[in-house]
Amino acid sequence: MNAWKAKLAGVVAEVRSTLAELMGEDDDSPPCLPSGLPDAVKPIVVESVHRLTDYQGAGYAQLYLHRLKRFVGRRNVDDALFGDIAGLMAARMSYEDPIRMAQLKLAEVEIRQNRPHDTFADDVRKLRLDEMVSSLPEAVADPVLYGLEWAGWLHMPVTRRFSTESRWSIRRLKIEASLRRWRLHSVRYAKERVWVERWLHMIDRSLTKQPEAVSAIVQSATMVQDYGHAYRQGLADWHLIIDSLAKPTFDGALKLPDLAGAVAEARAAALPDPRQAALKRTIAQIRARASAGGVDAAAG
Repeated sequence: MNAWKAKLAGVVAEVRSTLAELMGEDDDSPPCLPSGLPDAVKPIVVESVHRLTDYQGAGYAQLYLHRLKRFVGRRNVDDALFGDIAGLMAARMSYEDPIRMAQLKLAEVEIRQNRPHDTFADDVRKLRLDEMVSSLPEAVADPVLYGLEWAGWLHMPVTRRFSTESRWSIRRLKIEASLRRWRLHSVRYAKERVWVERWLHMIDRSLTKQPEAVSAIVQSATMVQDYGHAYRQGLADWHLIIDSLAKPTFDGALKLPDLAGAVAEARAAALPDPRQAALKRTIAQIRARASAGGVDAAAG
């Protein structure tokens, strides 16, 4: 029941954050930290709040705190684990989209003014065409993505250069960074929101069903990072491991007493291969061993 209340509170916070962004009412006042937050974790959370406020606004940082609140006082959540959850969730909620890349590069403008004789290199990013379009609001992005898929250009690589070298390049960065207001209505954000909530749900289930595996579930978030093909590969691998090992274990459909070891074994087999051949083979072997162990136990 408490888990559902925490999830409902997160949904309400997300709605408030979105409305505040759209109406321009997202003020700069820092959100209040949850009561009962361990002292050892507070520096990580405070830094994360600053990061997410810069990324999307105070309302978005408040959403982060609502999501984090569900683990305050939870059994089997020590300070180290809480800190990992706090840091990894902040990293995922500030995912690297073209808007963020423009935001970060814009921060260089003031530095250049104070250090006029220094040399600053352009940031060159290898993105995908669908990644660029997915940063736009769904109403705009969906028909464009449909057209790109029809033409076979959806995954076309795109090289983007982020520069503060000229007035035009700075103006371009400002235009791209201004899309922050619409980020919470983008195709990309909708997917990121679902992923974060599913990751948190898997942590909840592990705490209930197999607490000794919870650290492995928390650390699985490190599989999903960066941008472009690396991001897509990590995301696909994460879903495959969760769907094939963690979820069926929590559901009782797969007998894996050492889920943490199984996740580590699977992660070691995750290679930069779109077909996921080695990972699928390793997962099949893990599941076969688990099934054989269940049969032997029943026979004994």
